[in-house]
Amino acid sequence: MAAIPVMATASACEGLRDGPKGVVTEIVDGDTVLLDNGLVVRLVGIQAPRLALGREGFDDWPMGDEAKAALAAIVLKKPIVLAYGGAETDRYGRSLAQVFVTGEGEPVWVQAAMLKVGMARAYSFADNRTCMPELLAAEGRARLERLGIWGDSFYSVRRADRPAALLEREGHYELVEGRVLLAEASQGAVFLNFGRVWKEDFTAVIDRGGLKLFAEAGVDPTKLGGALVRVRGWVDIKDGPRIELTHPEQIEILATP
Repeated sequence: MAAIPVMATASACEGLRDGPKGVVTEIVDGDTVLLDNGLVVRLVGIQAPRLALGREGFDDWPMGDEAKAALAAIVLKKPIVLAYGGAETDRYGRSLAQVFVTGEGEPVWVQAAMLKVGMARAYSFADNRTCMPELLAAEGRARLERLGIWGDSFYSVRRADRPAALLEREGHYELVEGRVLLAEASQGAVFLNFGRVWKEDFTAVIDRGGLKLFAEAGVDPTKLGGALVRVRGWVDIKDGPRIELTHPEQIEILATP
């Protein structure tokens, strides 16, 4: 389908595939809605503050209710059209789509609108990466202005040179900034080391599958030594805190040496 004009950003991304239409009847949380045709739609490309929704072992994230209300203000009881840029459904059977509010006036790109007001973070998957440059730009503007979630320390961009603080964020989705001390290939993976003590310091790891996507994008991560970068992903702990990068949209190069 052709690029759809939007109010939320200067332009929408191109290369999307036509999807179904419907009317939003219910807001589940800040990035999930129900339609009158029975579809459950996960707004791909963003991650809003999570709500537990009665699930055992889950906690509400700060500003989850505010994000849900923000999404309701944009889409509830309104006609929308879905557009696909990658995998169309997830393991839960939800539609994974870019969402556009139609009707009177120009269509509104919902993901960009949520990012613009600071009620979500840009969030991509290896099989769903379309539109990420536009979404990352929208997030960046809200982050600089400390809008919405960006005024809450829960969502602060973390420092790569503070591994002890990152250990406390295990299991959380985080944005981490720092300068790559050493980028090296080992055993089929590439390790971006942000400190000299690799068993304790923060590391970003790119495995074989991720390296293929990096190569397709023309990015050689072994050349990132000395670069100032921002990475995003889920923090786990293995020889210190780390984030696994499965696709190049998870890393932004802020400055080169």
